[in-house]
Amino acid sequence: MPTLLLIRHGENDYVKTGKMAGRTPGVHLNERGQKQAEALGEALKEVPIKAIYSSPLERAMETAAPIASARKLQIIQEPDLMDADIGKWQGKSWKVLRLTKVWKIVQHSPSRFRFPEGESFPEIQTRISNVLENIIMKHNKPQDIVAVIFHADPIKLAVSHFLGLPLDHFQRLGCDTGSLTAIHASEGGANLIKLNHRPPFDFLPHLPSRAVPGKETKN
Repeated sequence: MPTLLLIRHGENDYVKTGKMAGRTPGVHLNERGQKQAEALGEALKEVPIKAIYSSPLERAMETAAPIASARKLQIIQEPDLMDADIGKWQGKSWKVLRLTKVWKIVQHSPSRFRFPEGESFPEIQTRISNVLENIIMKHNKPQDIVAVIFHADPIKLAVSHFLGLPLDHFQRLGCDTGSLTAIHASEGGANLIKLNHRPPFDFLPHLPSRAVPGKETKN
Protein backbone atom coordinates (compact mmCIF):
# COMPACT_ATOMS: atom_id res chain seq x y z
CA MET A 1 0.00 0.00 0.00
CA PRO A 2 1.22 3.53 -0.74
CA THR A 3 2.70 6.41 1.16
CA LEU A 4 0.52 9.52 1.04
CA LEU A 5 2.16 12.95 1.17
CA LEU A 6 -0.59 15.21 2.49
CA ILE A 7 0.55 18.74 1.65
CA ARG A 8 -1.09 21.95 2.78
CA HIS A 9 -1.07 24.78 0.25
CA GLY A 10 1.24 27.76 0.69
CA GLU A 11 0.51 31.05 2.39
CA ASN A 12 -1.94 33.54 0.91
CA ASP A 13 -2.93 37.10 1.77
CA TYR A 14 -6.62 36.37 2.34
CA VAL A 15 -5.88 35.17 5.86
CA LYS A 16 -4.45 38.63 6.62
CA THR A 17 -7.90 40.12 6.02
CA GLY A 18 -9.04 38.34 9.17
CA LYS A 19 -11.78 36.52 7.28
CA MET A 20 -12.52 32.86 6.60
CA ALA A 21 -11.74 31.90 3.02
CA GLY A 22 -13.44 28.54 2.78
CA ARG A 23 -14.13 27.96 -0.91
CA THR A 24 -13.77 31.60 -1.93
CA PRO A 25 -12.46 31.69 -5.53
CA GLY A 26 -9.46 33.74 -6.57
CA VAL A 27 -7.39 33.23 -3.41
CA HIS A 28 -3.82 33.00 -4.72
CA LEU A 29 -0.46 32.35 -3.07
CA ASN A 30 1.39 35.43 -1.90
CA GLU A 31 5.15 35.85 -2.32
CA ARG A 32 5.96 33.72 0.72
CA GLY A 33 3.46 31.09 -0.41
CA GLN A 34 5.11 30.93 -3.82
CA LYS A 35 8.49 30.40 -2.15
CA GLN A 36 6.98 27.64 -0.02
CA ALA A 37 5.63 25.96 -3.16
CA GLU A 38 9.03 26.23 -4.87
CA ALA A 39 10.71 24.77 -1.78
CA LEU A 40 8.32 21.82 -1.86
CA GLY A 41 9.01 21.26 -5.54
CA GLU A 42 12.77 21.33 -4.96
CA ALA A 43 12.60 19.05 -1.91
CA LEU A 44 10.46 16.46 -3.70
CA LYS A 45 12.10 16.52 -7.13
CA GLU A 46 14.07 13.28 -6.52
CA VAL A 47 11.19 11.49 -4.78
CA PRO A 48 9.58 8.84 -7.04
CA ILE A 49 6.09 10.30 -6.84
CA LYS A 50 3.61 8.29 -8.91
CA ALA A 51 0.76 10.80 -9.01
CA ILE A 52 -0.23 14.27 -7.83
CA TYR A 53 -3.77 15.07 -6.72
CA SER A 54 -4.97 18.54 -5.77
CA SER A 55 -7.94 20.50 -4.58
CA PRO A 56 -9.12 22.63 -7.53
CA LEU A 57 -8.88 25.85 -5.48
CA GLU A 58 -6.19 28.18 -6.81
CA ARG A 59 -3.99 28.19 -3.72
CA ALA A 60 -3.72 24.40 -3.82
CA MET A 61 -3.15 24.16 -7.57
CA GLU A 62 -0.44 26.83 -7.41
CA THR A 63 1.29 24.85 -4.65
CA ALA A 64 1.05 21.63 -6.66
CA ALA A 65 2.51 23.21 -9.81
CA PRO A 66 6.24 23.19 -8.87
CA ILE A 67 5.94 19.64 -7.54
CA ALA A 68 4.35 18.48 -10.79
CA SER A 69 6.83 20.41 -12.92
CA ALA A 70 9.82 18.83 -11.21
CA ARG A 71 8.39 15.35 -11.81
CA LYS A 72 6.82 16.13 -15.21
CA LEU A 73 3.49 14.85 -13.91
CA GLN A 74 -0.01 16.08 -14.61
CA ILE A 75 -1.96 17.47 -11.67
CA ILE A 76 -5.18 15.54 -11.13
CA GLN A 77 -7.85 17.92 -9.86
CA GLU A 78 -10.13 16.26 -7.34
CA PRO A 79 -13.23 18.27 -6.31
CA ASP A 80 -13.66 16.23 -3.13
CA LEU A 81 -10.33 17.60 -1.85
CA MET A 82 -11.89 21.07 -1.64
CA ASP A 83 -11.74 22.98 1.63
CA ALA A 84 -14.73 22.80 3.96
CA ASP A 85 -18.05 24.18 2.79
CA ILE A 86 -18.45 26.72 5.58
CA GLY A 87 -21.73 28.09 4.24
CA LYS A 88 -22.68 31.47 5.68
CA TRP A 89 -19.36 31.70 7.50
CA GLN A 90 -17.46 32.20 4.24
CA GLY A 91 -15.98 35.69 4.21
CA LYS A 92 -16.92 36.30 7.85
CA SER A 93 -14.50 37.84 10.34
CA TRP A 94 -12.60 35.50 12.65
CA LYS A 95 -12.84 38.06 15.47
CA VAL A 96 -16.62 38.21 15.20
CA LEU A 97 -17.02 34.43 14.97
CA ARG A 98 -14.84 33.85 18.03
CA LEU A 99 -17.35 35.86 20.07
CA THR A 100 -20.26 33.59 19.17
CA LYS A 101 -21.50 30.86 21.51
CA VAL A 102 -20.87 28.14 18.93
CA TRP A 103 -17.15 28.89 18.65
CA LYS A 104 -16.41 26.74 21.70
CA ILE A 105 -18.24 23.87 20.01
CA VAL A 106 -16.09 24.27 16.90
CA GLN A 107 -12.92 24.10 18.99
CA HIS A 108 -13.85 21.48 21.59
CA SER A 109 -16.74 19.42 20.20
CA PRO A 110 -16.51 19.80 16.40
CA SER A 111 -18.30 16.49 15.85
CA ARG A 112 -21.47 18.27 17.01
CA PHE A 113 -21.13 21.29 14.74
CA ARG A 114 -22.43 22.10 11.28
CA PHE A 115 -21.48 25.29 9.45
CA PRO A 116 -24.64 27.31 8.77
CA GLU A 117 -25.87 26.14 5.34
CA GLY A 118 -22.63 24.18 4.97
CA GLU A 119 -21.00 20.91 5.96
CA SER A 120 -20.62 19.27 9.34
CA PHE A 121 -17.16 18.14 10.42
CA PRO A 122 -18.15 14.44 10.22
CA GLU A 123 -19.28 15.07 6.63
CA ILE A 124 -15.98 16.76 5.77
CA GLN A 125 -14.03 13.87 7.27
CA THR A 126 -16.09 11.30 5.38
CA ARG A 127 -15.66 13.19 2.09
CA ILE A 128 -11.90 13.48 2.51
CA SER A 129 -11.34 9.95 3.79
CA ASN A 130 -13.37 8.50 0.90
CA VAL A 131 -11.30 10.24 -1.77
CA LEU A 132 -8.02 9.29 -0.06
CA GLU A 133 -9.12 5.67 0.31
CA ASN A 134 -9.90 5.67 -3.42
CA ILE A 135 -6.42 7.02 -4.15
CA ILE A 136 -4.94 4.26 -1.99
CA MET A 137 -6.88 1.62 -3.92
CA LYS A 138 -5.65 3.04 -7.23
CA HIS A 139 -2.00 3.30 -6.16
CA ASN A 140 -1.75 0.15 -4.09
CA LYS A 141 1.87 -0.92 -4.43
CA PRO A 142 4.07 -0.69 -1.29
CA GLN A 143 6.62 1.51 -3.05
CA ASP A 144 4.03 3.95 -4.46
CA ILE A 145 4.26 7.54 -3.23
CA VAL A 146 1.39 9.90 -3.97
CA ALA A 147 1.27 13.66 -3.30
CA VAL A 148 -2.06 15.17 -2.31
CA ILE A 149 -2.30 18.96 -2.01
CA PHE A 150 -5.24 20.46 -0.17
CA HIS A 151 -6.23 22.26 3.05
CA ALA A 152 -5.53 22.40 6.80
CA ASP A 153 -8.69 21.10 8.48
CA PRO A 154 -9.25 18.39 5.83
CA ILE A 155 -5.65 17.20 6.32
CA LYS A 156 -6.05 17.06 10.09
CA LEU A 157 -9.36 15.23 9.70
CA ALA A 158 -7.65 12.77 7.35
CA VAL A 159 -4.92 12.09 9.91
CA SER A 160 -7.58 11.51 12.56
CA HIS A 161 -9.33 9.06 10.23
CA PHE A 162 -6.24 7.00 9.46
CA LEU A 163 -5.01 6.88 13.05
CA GLY A 164 -8.42 6.23 14.59
CA LEU A 165 -8.35 9.43 16.65
CA PRO A 166 -11.62 10.84 17.98
CA LEU A 167 -12.85 13.54 15.62
CA ASP A 168 -13.18 15.93 18.56
CA HIS A 169 -9.39 15.81 18.99
CA PHE A 170 -8.48 16.79 15.42
CA GLN A 171 -8.01 20.46 16.35
CA ARG A 172 -5.04 19.43 18.48
CA LEU A 173 -3.02 18.54 15.37
CA GLY A 174 -0.80 21.06 13.58
CA CYS A 175 -0.86 21.83 9.85
CA ASP A 176 1.06 24.92 8.75
CA THR A 177 1.10 26.41 5.27
CA GLY A 178 3.59 24.68 2.98
CA SER A 179 3.85 21.67 5.29
CA LEU A 180 3.86 17.94 4.56
CA THR A 181 2.27 15.16 6.58
CA ALA A 182 3.24 11.63 5.51
CA ILE A 183 1.12 8.55 6.11
CA HIS A 184 1.92 5.01 5.04
CA ALA A 185 -1.28 3.05 4.50
CA SER A 186 -1.43 -0.73 4.62
CA GLU A 187 -4.04 -3.42 4.87
CA GLY A 188 -3.34 -3.66 8.58
CA GLY A 189 -3.77 0.06 9.25
CA ALA A 190 -1.78 3.25 8.81
CA ASN A 191 1.44 4.71 10.21
CA LEU A 192 2.05 8.42 10.67
CA ILE A 193 5.58 8.99 9.39
CA LYS A 194 5.73 12.79 9.69
CA LEU A 195 3.32 15.48 10.86
CA ASN A 196 3.42 19.15 9.82
CA HIS A 197 6.95 18.84 8.40
CA ARG A 198 8.61 21.45 6.19
CA PRO A 199 11.46 21.01 3.70
CA PRO A 200 14.02 19.51 3.53
CA PHE A 201 12.55 16.00 3.64
CA ASP A 202 15.58 13.82 4.34
CA PHE A 203 13.37 10.83 5.19
CA LEU A 204 11.88 10.56 1.68
CA PRO A 205 14.54 10.44 -1.09
CA HIS A 206 16.47 7.65 0.64
CA LEU A 207 13.60 5.19 1.05
CA PRO A 208 14.80 1.77 -0.13
CA SER A 209 12.22 0.15 -2.40
CA ARG A 210 11.66 -2.74 0.00
CA ALA A 211 11.91 -0.83 3.24
CA VAL A 212 8.95 0.06 5.36
CA PRO A 213 8.51 3.86 5.29
CA GLY A 214 9.31 5.42 8.64
CA LYS A 215 11.71 2.61 9.66
CA GLU A 216 15.44 3.24 9.83
CA THR A 217 17.69 0.91 7.88
CA LYS A 218 21.11 -0.26 9.01
CA ASN A 219 24.12 -0.52 6.72
